Amino acid sequence: MAALTTVLFDFDGTLSTLRAGWEEVMAPYMKEVIKGNAELTQEEESALDQEIGDYIDESTGIQTVYQMRWLAEEVRRKGWNPQVLDEWEYKAEYNRRLLLRVKRKVELLEQGRLQAEDFLMKGSVEFLNLLRDRGIEMYVASGTDHPDVVREAEVLGVAGYFKRIVGAPVGKAECSKEKVIFDLMENQGLSGRQLAVVGDGKVEIGLAKRRGSLALGLASDERNREGIDARKRARLEKAGADWIAGDFRKPEQWLSAMGL
Repeated sequence: MAALTTVLFDFDGTLSTLRAGWEEVMAPYMKEVIKGNAELTQEEESALDQEIGDYIDESTGIQTVYQMRWLAEEVRRKGWNPQVLDEWEYKAEYNRRLLLRVKRKVELLEQGRLQAEDFLMKGSVEFLNLLRDRGIEMYVASGTDHPDVVREAEVLGVAGYFKRIVGAPVGKAECSKEKVIFDLMENQGLSGRQLAVVGDGKVEIGLAKRRGSLALGLASDERNREGIDARKRARLEKAGADWIAGDFRKPEQWLSAMGL
């Protein structure tokens, strides 16, 4: 079996916690848009909350515009809100709300008034150093818009570890993770277990499994930046992750899981 040469990381929730809590922005926004000015019964309200929560949990890791496409379809299907926008309009407003939280952190990091280590999963920098020392090529693929993920990787001081950082293309509905994995395996000739994919969402884990790559799950507790989030672990197990941890504090276990 060919030895591992390349590792592809997801970014948000895997390395960075700058966007931790994005679900707390998306869920009320989706509810507001679907509901409109309609007066719902308590039963309808509870059912809507459950439906939104289930969808967000199930869709973690995909490009935001696809989540907003689901939102547009739900607004249309429910019929409570007569105003139906397209996915790009919904995405623009969701991003505006999310970036109110993220932008200030990024600015304070750039000014040196916040410390990058407080927004990185514990042990991540040490682990990236170990991989670099072993000659492993590293990439990032993210569902976050490309300019934003590049800026956030730079402000956290980790951009230099990666041969390439690929975020969602602005204005295009295209899965950056699938594109990078395809490029590495089809165009650069990697086979199966030469590539390991590390992420906290079922999207990247599922893509890795379909390609026969090593799928390593990070069931990260983004608030504490360490330990296992049980809900994420269940999601990653269901997606078929080959191995799961909660952070990078025990790099020797990660290296063993990668066969290094």
